[in-house]
Amino acid sequence: MIRKATIADAPRITEVRQAVRENRLSPGSVPRVADTARWLYDNGTFWVWEQDGAVQGFSAADPRDGTIFALFVHPDYEGRGIGRALLPLACEDLRRAGHAVARLTTEPGSRAERFYRLNGWTDKGQEKDEVVFERPLSPAWT
Repeated sequence: MIRKATIADAPRITEVRQAVRENRLSPGSVPRVADTARWLYDNGTFWVWEQDGAVQGFSAADPRDGTIFALFVHPDYEGRGIGRALLPLACEDLRRAGHAVARLTTEPGSRAERFYRLNGWTDKGQEKDEVVFERPLSPAWT
């Protein structure tokens, strides 16, 4: 089931985020990510995939800057289409906020990089050792 997250989902969202094998948070980025997540809980939307009684994946967009803030799936649930189902919801949030293009960064050589390439995102180069991707947001985002 896909639904909007509530603040009660925050601990499980954090568990999923910490369980990933790639694109792990560096200790120095934890405060910045926590601040953005708090802002999004109050002003934006986290979308979650709930299965087997718990959140197994989530997405979120930051409407302030047009970025996909998060798209993560618990490692035990990878390869089931969860990310492919959640990403359009975050992109639609950006489109509704007035953005024409979505932007995100990810670790080079990761499964995430391959995922975005296969799903129509354009490589815009590297920034701070991460690959930058963009994708136009159309009224019928797919």
